[in-house]
Amino acid sequence: MRHAIAHRKLGRNPGHRKALLRNMMNALVRSERIETTVAKAKEARRLADRLITLGKKDDTHARRRAFSLLCDKENTEKIFSGLAARFAGREGGYTRIVRTGYRAGDGSEMAILEYLPAEEKKAKAKKGKKKKAPEAKGKPAKEAQERKPARTAKKAAGKTPSTPRGKKSGDEGEKKKTTKRKKAKEESG
Repeated sequence: MRHAIAHRKLGRNPGHRKALLRNMMNALVRSERIETTVAKAKEARRLADRLITLGKKDDTHARRRAFSLLCDKENTEKIFSGLAARFAGREGGYTRIVRTGYRAGDGSEMAILEYLPAEEKKAKAKKGKKKKAPEAKGKPAKEAQERKPARTAKKAAGKTPSTPRGKKSGDEGEKKKTTKRKKAKEESG
């Protein structure tokens, strides 16, 4: 079991790991999409979501905490002015990881880490049944009466005596099966 394991070490010492994740966060905020390995993307996603949560608070303390993670004024401002407003109605899950395949050099699994696009407001459909336009009361009943005898008449005319399964009755067994080639030969010659 993985008790008391806080994060992935990514094969780096703490200072190198912190610098790597800071650079990834700056790149993600700047371009809103980066391609990296799956393990790095999963670690960076934790920080990316935390940055958006800080941006939604939008107070001095949150700005200072975001700046301490990024160390870049432009990216910090972008979080508080643009990105946080995009996710105002969302309670989490601001990023998406899409696996893209394997790297040619060492075969490590690659992924795209990106912030979700702005949600489009969809028109809410009513849950009830759609009401049909009111029709004259006599008309639908009259049409139903006209259709019923026609249906039963067709069934009676086309009905054949029942035969056991697998055996064909009368004309069906004697019909020649022609293929497309034979039909084409008959038409041409």
